Amino acid sequence: MNKLFGTDGVRGTANLEPMTSETAMKLGRAVAYVFKRREGRHQIVIGKDTRLSGYMLESALVSGICSMGVDVQLVGPLPTPAIAFLARSLRADAGVMISASHNPYQDNGIKFFSNDGYKLPDEMEARIEELILTNEIEHIRPTAGEIGKAFRIDDAEGRYIEFVKRSLPRDMDFQGLRIVLDCANGAGYHVFPKVIQELGAKVWVIGDKPDGTNINLACGTVYPEKLQEAVREHQADIGIALDGDADRCMFVCEEGRVVDGDHALAAFALDLKERGLLKQNTVVGTVMSNFGFEAAMTQAGITLERTQVGDRHILDRLVKGNLSLGGEQSGHMIFLDYHTSGDGLISGLQMLKLMKRSGKPLSVITQCMKAVPQVLLGVKVPHKPALESLPQLQQAITVSQKKLNGTGRVLVRYSGTEPLVRVMVEGQSDSIIQEVAEELVSVVKSCIT
Repeated sequence: MNKLFGTDGVRGTANLEPMTSETAMKLGRAVAYVFKRREGRHQIVIGKDTRLSGYMLESALVSGICSMGVDVQLVGPLPTPAIAFLARSLRADAGVMISASHNPYQDNGIKFFSNDGYKLPDEMEARIEELILTNEIEHIRPTAGEIGKAFRIDDAEGRYIEFVKRSLPRDMDFQGLRIVLDCANGAGYHVFPKVIQELGAKVWVIGDKPDGTNINLACGTVYPEKLQEAVREHQADIGIALDGDADRCMFVCEEGRVVDGDHALAAFALDLKERGLLKQNTVVGTVMSNFGFEAAMTQAGITLERTQVGDRHILDRLVKGNLSLGGEQSGHMIFLDYHTSGDGLISGLQMLKLMKRSGKPLSVITQCMKAVPQVLLGVKVPHKPALESLPQLQQAITVSQKKLNGTGRVLVRYSGTEPLVRVMVEGQSDSIIQEVAEELVSVVKSCIT
């Protein structure tokens, strides 16, 4: 074990390294040490999603943190962005979220937030890794009254609900709207329906009965089919799906069609520009953002800045550029004027606000861009050699780009959270991009065995 952190915290199969209780306890000790910077008592907030393994990892983290003389505030199942908010609201030294986001229930992960609500920079993650791998702090053992204690925060959910609602004008409600929510049997299953109901909408909820093993199972952002059926059945105005830790969302329009993150982000960017609220007239996307999104932004006089895949890269660009809006095709959207993190609940409320203010249905609002045909395939791999070191693959990518003849693009990259190579091909012809993508998948399989 020489590398713990990936693109979004530490992640893996629960009860196998690095997602074991032993490593979780070491992470707790290292994080407590790193954030213990001032005199007096210290405290760290811990939240989780609904995975069965969350109990095991939560207990181990608590043990590690308390063993370093730091208190723990437990809030139970809440969205990842709630932990980012609560770390600030509760004046904690840091926040910890136990979740593997959209991954299946047998996986889990641990991600950290500093006391200002931002994810940790690379150098701080590297320092935490160093502390664990070198046993540098093994000798630090507070005793007696210096040992930390753990206690539950009863009003965490209410604090977060009010925080989310503050992203709306005080005089706005959603009376008259018919809404279906899919909470993915995940971290938002309890809090999101409450938010929407408090705002006056007629609500139907699916994916709100977690049992520890059904998070993301045929529901949520990755599997919108049930949400589409429910929107049609209830003749709803909109469907909103969360992922397992509720930091992203996808939409289904009143006609039952899925609206992905690119279309939603385009609608938000155009609306903010029209109202003079899009800072620098710039929106941040990723290398995966559809070319049709870029074309729509260019036509509207909006600059698109692309980053690597991952909300932390988007957030970094937003902060450094003093920008207000960014997001991913997968449904991660960051409204930096409202939160330091991607937040599926805030994104959902912003779309409802846009519908309410414009008086237009979602199907019309999201006609603002036309997606270029895109194929995205995943290939499971046993390890991750540098793609640049695979000449056969690099040659295949060059050939593929020539085959598209300037009318599309090819992107081959590793998933940051799963043992996958992702192959994305865009172009004007569905048949050609499918053929190109499948050829590249075959090459990947032959190169990485």
